[in-house]
Amino acid sequence: MTYVVTESCIKCKYQDCVEVCPVDCFYVGANMLVIHPDECIDCGVCEPECPAEAIVPDTDGEAEKWLELNRDYSTKWPNITRKGDAPADADAFKDEAGKFDKYFSPDPGKG
Repeated sequence: MTYVVTESCIKCKYQDCVEVCPVDCFYVGANMLVIHPDECIDCGVCEPECPAEAIVPDTDGEAEKWLELNRDYSTKWPNITRKGDAPADADAFKDEAGKFDKYFSPDPGKG
């Protein structure tokens, strides 16, 4: 099992999860984070840290499609090992639905 980052992270990217991850398995895109599923040790410490509730176990009903996205982009985006600043408008997007189609960017962020 692994944890995955879901749509709720898009445009929020709070990064509290990065600070607690013992294996540095987060990767950063322009407007979201992903978890490398082969590096995640399934400890679960990241899940309660996310203010957007964007991190779920891969056994969650909605996780399957996000597992593939996490797997794919964790090989394309840079690794992030320190918490950075969330976007200034993150709270405005926290509860918005349908963010993937509106805002997802395949561009890498700064690791």
